[in-house]
Amino acid sequence: MTDNRNAALWFVDRHLQEGRADKVAFREAAGDKRRMTYGHLAHESARVADALQRAGINREERAVMLMLDQLEFPPVFWGCLKAGVVAVPLNTLLATDVYEVILNDARAAILFVSEELLPVVLPAARNTPSLRKIVVVGDAPDGTISFDTFMDGAAPADAVPVSDDECAFWLYSSGSTGQPKGVRHVHGALKATADTYGAQVLGIHEDDTVYSVAKLFFAYGLGNAMTFPLSVGATTVLFQGRPTPDGVADILASEKPTVFCGVPTLYAALVQHLQKAGTPDAPLRACISAGEALPEEIGKTWHQLWGVDILDGVGSTEMLHIFLSNAPGDVAYGTSGTAVPGYELRLVDEDGNDVATGEIGELLVRGASAADGYWNKRDKSRATFEGEWTRTGDKYERREDGRFVYCGRTDDMFKVSGIWVSPFEVEQSLISHPAVLEAAVVPARDDEGLEKPKAYIVLKDVSTPIPDSDLKDYVKEKIGKWKYPRWIEFVEDLPKTATGKIQRFKLRELA
Repeated sequence: MTDNRNAALWFVDRHLQEGRADKVAFREAAGDKRRMTYGHLAHESARVADALQRAGINREERAVMLMLDQLEFPPVFWGCLKAGVVAVPLNTLLATDVYEVILNDARAAILFVSEELLPVVLPAARNTPSLRKIVVVGDAPDGTISFDTFMDGAAPADAVPVSDDECAFWLYSSGSTGQPKGVRHVHGALKATADTYGAQVLGIHEDDTVYSVAKLFFAYGLGNAMTFPLSVGATTVLFQGRPTPDGVADILASEKPTVFCGVPTLYAALVQHLQKAGTPDAPLRACISAGEALPEEIGKTWHQLWGVDILDGVGSTEMLHIFLSNAPGDVAYGTSGTAVPGYELRLVDEDGNDVATGEIGELLVRGASAADGYWNKRDKSRATFEGEWTRTGDKYERREDGRFVYCGRTDDMFKVSGIWVSPFEVEQSLISHPAVLEAAVVPARDDEGLEKPKAYIVLKDVSTPIPDSDLKDYVKEKIGKWKYPRWIEFVEDLPKTATGKIQRFKLRELA
């Protein structure tokens, strides 16, 4: 193969030829505030490739990465791609039994793990027959080796030749409705997202500094903090810890990012925090959101605080990043915007027929970043990937102006008096109430066995309760009398995935 399409060559090694060897690619926002230049990233990732080969890890075998957002993550990820080994970054917040399922499902040959995460995964690793090496970033106990020892004596290796269509890495879906699934992505998909959303919506450029609260282990964070910055030679700020509102505000103030990537639940908490603490001095030029649809009130308030819009968008693990989005200078809060250049969208009914403007249908998407399918889940793959089209599982309405309005997950929609109710519409109206921080709406059955909306509410100030009747009347006035929640339960927090998505299936079990 004369034309090597290994993604690591374009995202990493290319920058040496373009004069960026000494530019900082990644820097940590806490601890020792370590830095890694593009030259060091290219060198170390090539050494990881050699170390994998020396360790007997073969091409197409899986290297599971249970790693925090730290400087070792990028060279391990790109080193795997250079070696032809399939990188599998994992959610760092799962339980031991889930790790055991994933490690065995992937038939992991090697595990890279941050020292802090070793206690929760080690029992699972011991029950994974395929696992031959455990490499610990930090102090390594018996039965494991340290990352430094693993790298000792490794020399830079050339990237193996691949085609655009060869599998590069897997991402396990967030599991918002059950056990996670291994989503297989090819080398060409990374550049596809950079050429579409990264270049044509975000407008990422070399002078940008990016801070993503979404972590590297899932699709949204991988694009924000790795794919897009490396596509142009920008700099990424990494933070290992939990993104609390005050901590995020501190990072914005100290690291001065120009691009900030968040999720709706964090934006909501940040807005509340900043209204009290004040807005830090940060040169933000772009803010993006994904994971769930952004409440209209949060977007408007953020703009009042910063003078910068949040570009609310929709992506998925299966499509690798955002394919439907608002755009700079063309933001309509309360909508998900329009198709990202390079993607096509359809709304279809239960029979697969296109629905008319103003009607609700399931969203299908076509684009070059689509996954190659699920690992060992043929029926699910066939149901989700229909030729060039991918089913998203999201219900949308297309307005007359061409913008798409989120109505909820297909599994979350329900009918009241024979009419579809969008949980998200009811949630939006509740969140717009000044006393409400978060809301989730699910169906519950009344005494006659009929489904009606039930709301779980997180208040901004728990010391100031609000009568149920006030919230019910508020919803009636905003969106219609038949859509209001018949029951309201106040809770301290809502169940969420690590990506910030509300796990409504858990609330449905309680309703």
